[in-house]
Amino acid sequence: MSYNCHHLLSPLPSPHSPPSIQKPLITSRTPPKPTPQSPSWVDALRSRTRSNDFREAISTYIEMTVAGARPDRFAFPAALTAAAGLRDLETGEQMHAAAVKFGYGSSSVTVANTLVNLYGKCGRIGDARKVFDRITERDQVSWNSYIAALCRFEMWELALEAFRAMQMEDMEPPSSFTLVSAAVACSNLGVIHGFRLGKQLHGYSLRMGDQKTFTNNALMAMYAKLGRIDDSRAVFDSSLDRDIVSWNTMISSFSQSDRFSEALDFFRFMVLEGVEIDSVTIASVLPACSHLERLDFGKEIHAYVLRNSGLIENSFVGSALVDMYCNSRDVEGGRKVFDRISGRRIELWNAMISGYTRNGFVEKALILFTEMIEVAGLLPNTTTMASVMPACVQCEPFSSKESIHGYVVKLGFEENRYVQNALMDMYSRTGKIKISENIFHSMEDKDRVSWNTMITGYVLSGHHSDALVLLHKMQRVEKKKTRRKNDNNEDENGGFYKPNSITLMTVLPGCAALAALAKGKEIHAYAIRNSLASDVTVGSALVDMYAKSGCLNISRRVFDEMPNRNVITWNVLIMAYGMHGRGEEALELFKKMEAEPNEVTFIAIFAACSHSGLINEGLTLFYRMKNDHGIEPTSDHYACVVDLLGRAGRLDEAYELVKTMPAELDKVFAWSSLLGACRIHQNLELGEVAANNLLRLEPNVASHYVLISNIYSSAGLWNKATEVRKNMRHMGVKKEPGCSWIELRDEVHKFMAGDVAHPQTEQLHAFLETLSDKMRKEGYVPDTSCVLHDVDDDEKENLLCGHSERLAIAFGILNTAPGTTIRVAKNLRVCNDCHVATKYISKIMKREIIVRDVRRFHRFKEGTCSCGDYW
Repeated sequence: MSYNCHHLLSPLPSPHSPPSIQKPLITSRTPPKPTPQSPSWVDALRSRTRSNDFREAISTYIEMTVAGARPDRFAFPAALTAAAGLRDLETGEQMHAAAVKFGYGSSSVTVANTLVNLYGKCGRIGDARKVFDRITERDQVSWNSYIAALCRFEMWELALEAFRAMQMEDMEPPSSFTLVSAAVACSNLGVIHGFRLGKQLHGYSLRMGDQKTFTNNALMAMYAKLGRIDDSRAVFDSSLDRDIVSWNTMISSFSQSDRFSEALDFFRFMVLEGVEIDSVTIASVLPACSHLERLDFGKEIHAYVLRNSGLIENSFVGSALVDMYCNSRDVEGGRKVFDRISGRRIELWNAMISGYTRNGFVEKALILFTEMIEVAGLLPNTTTMASVMPACVQCEPFSSKESIHGYVVKLGFEENRYVQNALMDMYSRTGKIKISENIFHSMEDKDRVSWNTMITGYVLSGHHSDALVLLHKMQRVEKKKTRRKNDNNEDENGGFYKPNSITLMTVLPGCAALAALAKGKEIHAYAIRNSLASDVTVGSALVDMYAKSGCLNISRRVFDEMPNRNVITWNVLIMAYGMHGRGEEALELFKKMEAEPNEVTFIAIFAACSHSGLINEGLTLFYRMKNDHGIEPTSDHYACVVDLLGRAGRLDEAYELVKTMPAELDKVFAWSSLLGACRIHQNLELGEVAANNLLRLEPNVASHYVLISNIYSSAGLWNKATEVRKNMRHMGVKKEPGCSWIELRDEVHKFMAGDVAHPQTEQLHAFLETLSDKMRKEGYVPDTSCVLHDVDDDEKENLLCGHSERLAIAFGILNTAPGTTIRVAKNLRVCNDCHVATKYISKIMKREIIVRDVRRFHRFKEGTCSCGDYW
């Protein structure tokens, strides 16, 4: 706030008129003797400044000058401190001019120190430097004010240079205030450089005998920000006089470093020590409760907050409570907290909107967003927009997704890094990956989240190779030197981005999708070297990657070695055993679960039962899941059980289950499971029923047309099959082409059905022809019913040899040493003929061949398959 003081100070020199500011502060001029005046003006001014009543202090200063009382060396520091507290540069400059006029700007180091402080706080570091340079007899406060100003402008190196220069002066040693500023500077210089200088600073403070709480707290915060939590803990343990800031610093450090158990332990110790909890304590410990799924502990803290009425109205506490409930999937609890807080600030609205979005209540998120603008009269900030954009993506009624981008531009946020990250995510999830790429490449200020978001976008869009390429590039792009406040993402090499746990959990599914086992192992090694393997999200992604790469034993070993597991970890391994046809072991895991099963757990266990023919076990779990676990069957659960029955040939029971589904459930996946079962068991009549229902519900999905066309083709009803394909073309629906991947020497090779583009095409086809002759001698008879075109048998056999998985297997055999296991991934279900052919190939070539199709794993060895031909 700026005060209109021009008429009161009109006799004074303009703050921009030079002469006085440019002169050295020590001159030959004799300072004026104080004019006799009532001391009450100065006393009142200093009293109001000490009470942080800055506006009243400035009003007192103005009244004092109007009354004709001349400010002196006691009045100017108080008035300048008030102007600095309000960031009122205009008034401060006028005071500076008055101080120069009355001679105090050149004779009082106290006045000069407050001027350095004023210009530093008001964003004029150049003026602060000029005033500082003209102080000929600097004291400790002069240096502290200047170093603090440099830190405020994030000039960390210069701040430490000033700290070194201060020690060369003939004056008392640096104080705790100096050491605190130096510690802040060290904490912002990156892990290696900052830690080295920080240790030197710590050693200096010990040599100087500075064991003040204020200093130790700053050192603890410094070590924590540099990722040295154990060093921070050591400072805490050696501190003799801890205050609430000491405890809060440690709890916050543990939470921000994902050491949530230790954060809760420290909170307990703090309570036992009798230290009074404040709003910072609450806001620091609540994230640990939600990450550890300790809602009970979080509720106890909430009760404490309610018993101390001053805490609940604190915006940080309110926001932390809303976050805690929403992160613990108790959105209703979060909303109750939100509704009971009267003075809602933007942070609280953001927390509730984000909570709704994260838990899938996207319409409520958008309604609350609208209410915030239209009812509460608050304008969104960048955090609001970054929280609401995912809701726009997921909300089907909100059809014009791009309009939110226009709103962002209208608000002027289009160049904000956090908003750009959210926009990239939005376009990736709406299938517009090219727009995401354009935003990414146009960003001048990328951070690790930007790279992670783009990698995630590639994975979501199925561009797994691009995701791995970007991961490689990420580690070789040097960061810009400009830094944002409180953004300590410097890596140990000081200049390059390092993947974190989010990067790894994002990119590992890409390795699994491409069967890129070597790349997955490389990422696993990186996780171990950088202490990320113990992270539950990374560990879960590694379990999934190894399982989907056909290494179930390694997957289980990673699972067993994880220090912490959550429900996702258990779900991943249960699903893995199911995909490998080991349903009984999946059931054993389910019984031993250390986490409460959720909806996904039952999808995994039903799939495991389906692949292993455990029909009765699967049905028992289905009919008891609500009573035993409180989980209402969803459309996905019904679809799994339909598949369970249909795969076993119990098609009539499967059909009856579809018909008895609750009306409010979506039946698309159930009908699709039934149609797939009809394809396996060649049930034309029921297949037509399922297909008709599917095409009515989803007329633009290619797989529905393909399945019924396959049923007709297998039955020799070529006219009907042709009619279905004509309808596909008329609707503009295209079948997904068959595609297989195989990794060789850290490179993933991709094969399409009938591929002629690969450099080894001629060699591969010649090898397969020779191999076909050997297979016939062993008894192989091509199953030409798998060719869904009305052509002669010779042409059908040629088409079968061109299936993508067969080309990939041939490539693997030709390019690896005898006895090497061949690993292939396919985007569609393996056809019957390729399944039979691969059994013969494994026997003739004496190779173990692992094929992962869209549904499960097939491990071929010595002429047999692990599925037992039940698939």
